[in-house]
Amino acid sequence: MNKKIVARIVTMAGVAGLGIALSGASATAQQEFGSPELVAAAKTEGKLVYYTANFAEVEQQVIKEFNKRFPQIKVEMVRAPGGQLITRVKTEAAAGKLIADVVDHSDRALMADLVDMFQDYAPPNAADYNPDAQISPRLWPRATLVWSIAYNTELVKEPPKTWMDLTKPQYDKMTGQVFAQSGGTTWTRIMFERQVLGEDYWAKQAGTHPILYPSGAPMADSMVRGEVAMGPLLYNAIYPKQKDGAPIKIFFPPEGAPVNPYASGIPKTAAHPNAAKLFLNWCLSKEGQTFMIKELGNLTSLKVAPVYPEGFDPKVVKVWFPKFDEYVKLHGPWVAEWDKTFGYRQ
Repeated sequence: MNKKIVARIVTMAGVAGLGIALSGASATAQQEFGSPELVAAAKTEGKLVYYTANFAEVEQQVIKEFNKRFPQIKVEMVRAPGGQLITRVKTEAAAGKLIADVVDHSDRALMADLVDMFQDYAPPNAADYNPDAQISPRLWPRATLVWSIAYNTELVKEPPKTWMDLTKPQYDKMTGQVFAQSGGTTWTRIMFERQVLGEDYWAKQAGTHPILYPSGAPMADSMVRGEVAMGPLLYNAIYPKQKDGAPIKIFFPPEGAPVNPYASGIPKTAAHPNAAKLFLNWCLSKEGQTFMIKELGNLTSLKVAPVYPEGFDPKVVKVWFPKFDEYVKLHGPWVAEWDKTFGYRQ
């Protein structure tokens, strides 16, 4: 056979083989987020309504990244603080008007009371998740947040190095605190302070007259503006500020880093269940978790973390998870005691 013809046949075969390989790689990538049938059905639905208690600016970045992979699906976000979001879900459900396709919440105890409202769901990589991070097979730790201490470098020349340092008299009226009733993530921190740092820690901290905030977002903004100098903050609330160039330093104290997995699920009444599944599948995938760790400062409840946030050394940082039975049982009396200690009234 003519050598030129042979060479051409070999080249064409190579191109065809490459095409098949790329097609296979693309199919594998799609299977990571769901079957071809699920993806097609989700694209047909074209939208989902997403209720979340997380920070709006953080979730807008997640939605934007999701849409890079699936631009055909519009995500309509409804953001509300923890207690308000649960009230809205209960009220709408009782009236038969719940429009959420996904509910994402920081307080697993509050979500546990609503578990029968959610449909059976599991992501393709369900086996890769730590079962201790779940309260039900229907609810998944889409986000896993970690507490840190942050300070404004222009205001603090002798920065704290530990949780106990935040009780020093020299920091009087310089610290900020998110109050205990703000949601599940803050309740996790409150539990950690009392169980790990000591029963008198709250009183010592209250003695420095901290400024109280309804959530981490306004406290992080105040720290950037210099209205408060330092304090405990969720890493994902302050890390984006540091990344944007704000004069902020963040560290994970040696006594431990409280961690709070979220609970996310799809209501049985979801009008766009396939789009909801695809969105959660992507968020819970290695791709989604890697994005939320690297860009937002989250941790992950995957058994094997793909990466860690900046400044987080898993060999050094002591991760602290609350025991769920205590998380539920102690909430009422301990929050009431915290409110009294800090002089907080609703």
